[in-house]
Amino acid sequence: MTGFLERVFKLKSHDTRVRTEVIAGVTTFFTMVYIIFVNPQILAVAGMDKGAVFVTTCLIAGLGSILMGLIANLPVALAPAMGLNVFFAFVVTLSMQYSWQVGMGAIFWGAFGVFVLTLFRIRYWILNHIPVSLRLGIISGIGLMIALMGLQNMGIVVKHDDTLLALGDLSAPSSLLGGFGFFIIVCLAARSIHAAVLISLFVITTISFFIGEVQFHGVVSLPPSISPVLGQLELTDALRPELAGIIFSFMLVNLFDSTGTLVGLTDKAGLIKGVEGNKQMKRALFVDSSSSMGGALMGTSSVGAYIESASGISVGGRTGLAAVVVGILFLCAIFISPLIQMVPIYAAAGALVYVGVLMVEELAKVKWQDITEAAPAFVTAIMMPFSFSITDGIALGFMSYVIIKLGSGRYKELNLCVWVVALAFLGKYLWV
Repeated sequence: MTGFLERVFKLKSHDTRVRTEVIAGVTTFFTMVYIIFVNPQILAVAGMDKGAVFVTTCLIAGLGSILMGLIANLPVALAPAMGLNVFFAFVVTLSMQYSWQVGMGAIFWGAFGVFVLTLFRIRYWILNHIPVSLRLGIISGIGLMIALMGLQNMGIVVKHDDTLLALGDLSAPSSLLGGFGFFIIVCLAARSIHAAVLISLFVITTISFFIGEVQFHGVVSLPPSISPVLGQLELTDALRPELAGIIFSFMLVNLFDSTGTLVGLTDKAGLIKGVEGNKQMKRALFVDSSSSMGGALMGTSSVGAYIESASGISVGGRTGLAAVVVGILFLCAIFISPLIQMVPIYAAAGALVYVGVLMVEELAKVKWQDITEAAPAFVTAIMMPFSFSITDGIALGFMSYVIIKLGSGRYKELNLCVWVVALAFLGKYLWV
């Protein structure tokens, strides 16, 4: 077996061993397994069957991670991405009133767009030509929106007729336990405990059980049927003109988030070297975009590379064997659905706020001394939670970038990519 694994994953040339890779895989799994608790909770808001989504989340995370390990030989795990699942559930379905089937179709077409861009090698061209300030604003704005969703799920932020938003009842169990869960995550993360989110989910769910907020229905069972969500997406209806901005949002965010994670993880660990390294990255990008399309067909939100893979890399993971271990563990997790059903929505809310914190830190990289870069980044970031729309945040960011550069006489800094995107969004608003 060791000889077979050596041939497949080239362990010696990566200066690693089977034991090290297995430990790395287990470490990564426990830092990102929270997604199988959180994703069903979020997609249930859209009206999707929680049990079925739990199974599809496990399946796509398992299969995607295994494919990443076998095809790209990188210790990077895949799973439904945080942020886009919130956008899908709360904005596309809940706020804009599209059915989840249509929203899932939009996810598919967005993933298909990323796949085509990867196929024709346009993916890197786009990343290299969209201004850094806008990319930072997009990531941070999504973080702010995710945090807002988490605070709403806790009941800490509520609607108000006069002030739009107001502080909720902090004495309510959801507020107390949701906030406590967030502080558990932050305090454990500050101590470099990689399973912080999972520990928080366990603690809050256990407390909720003892105070009668949730019921225990067992730990292990046969997995629920995935028929309520499998293949239920509406591909034709999702191509309506008014959904173009949503599809573009899914495509753009998936493009930046997953590609940035892959590049960041591999660069930091020195995993991509020479011609073979470039081939690995190309394979990884194909696996990533293909997994997103597969996820939509199965019935779950966009799939992407997980930054939590850094925890496995930090303990020595260097090859795809670590990703394969992660995938196998996700497939085994399918049989614990009764435990997943027990997790209350406010238990996962702390994780949403925490993810928001991690994403908003990107604003520190903005060149604040250059107002022509800072202002568009600021507009992009704040307009996402203020308009409750990732699409509008991106659109206003691109358009403001063009207007400010033109108005300040720095039009030479505008490239073809920025012009195309800004004009496309302008046409969308004028047409609609």
